[in-house]
Amino acid sequence: MTPDSELQAAWRDGARALREGRAAEALGLFSKITAAGQAPSTVWIGVAMAYRALADRVQELAALQQALSLEPRDIRVLIMVADNHAAANDARAAGAYYSTAVKIAAATTGLDRGLDAEVARAQQMLENYAAGYGDHLLDSLGGTTLAQPEARRMSRALDLMLGKSELFLQKPTSFYFPELPNIEYADRAQFPWLDKVEAATDDIRTELMRVLEEDAAFSPYVEADPNRPFFDGHGMLGNPDWSAFYLWKAGAPVPENAARFPATMAALEDAPLCRVPGRTPSILFSLLRPGAHIPPHHGFMNARYICHLPLIVPDGCAMRVGSETRAWSEGRACVFDDSIEHEAWNRNSDQLRVVMIFDIWRPELTAAEQDMISTVLQAVDAYGMGAAADATL
Repeated sequence: MTPDSELQAAWRDGARALREGRAAEALGLFSKITAAGQAPSTVWIGVAMAYRALADRVQELAALQQALSLEPRDIRVLIMVADNHAAANDARAAGAYYSTAVKIAAATTGLDRGLDAEVARAQQMLENYAAGYGDHLLDSLGGTTLAQPEARRMSRALDLMLGKSELFLQKPTSFYFPELPNIEYADRAQFPWLDKVEAATDDIRTELMRVLEEDAAFSPYVEADPNRPFFDGHGMLGNPDWSAFYLWKAGAPVPENAARFPATMAALEDAPLCRVPGRTPSILFSLLRPGAHIPPHHGFMNARYICHLPLIVPDGCAMRVGSETRAWSEGRACVFDDSIEHEAWNRNSDQLRVVMIFDIWRPELTAAEQDMISTVLQAVDAYGMGAAADATL
């Protein structure tokens, strides 16, 4: 067995030789340590650096793999392996190692500050590869323009594949109906009855303006139920920054309010409103005051779509549903699944944003399924009420 003093001397002299550009000599010294079977990862890194100086990429990679077998989460070695593959024009392998190094660095507290520049370089290499990879995939489509309507879903699939967007799934707070497509914004063309609603925009806005003149007409959108616990994690409980004026609420009309909106109610005559007595439909005007932000949240079920008709939309207003953010356009309706995480904001400094909101059944549901959903949710709401009523007699 080689004495430890000789191995330490070999490491010291080999490191000096490497620094001074004597790579072959350094390899000879390092080989004394590796032959003794006592080489830590630092020695294998030295071997790899010597082989790199000698332009022997194959032996360099073999040494780096030895180092990784001892320290598989060593960020510096992972980046060196990535560089080796990059030099060999193996973009897929290089990207995999750069990506692993960046992920480990992001999850590491107290990262060695000396690694910051290397991690930043790895991130840049990843972005370069992603751009090239994206171009390669687009080329495979033979010039198909992803902006074309028939390529809409393919475009979103590529964005997910390339990490340009995040996958958001339906996560309703109360009721999930299986096998409904996970769609953030529905295709407006699927709802021809919205033509009538959009055509009435000016009349609806005129009716709205009369109500907006009354300070007390709108009330906070989020209100507590005195019979239920409520934890205001979003800071919106009782907050007038997000306010509402209802024509229908919880499945029933608000007669005095609906009477003031005859043009609005006429425009909605053909809408396939989601009808669950005690819950839906709701038809309301949603008001966001200047600077207001509705935090990310989920709706109570995925068996419906939410429809917006934008009526007053100043600059700085938008809504994100899942991975897609859209600005509202006055008079142009949008339809979305509110069981997918969504948020909205009015970043205008001095103007209100108001949209009309109503909910409709998902078109994939049969009439029988709609009836069953309505029946079950009514049964949920009725459960325990009889016993409570008897106790008060």
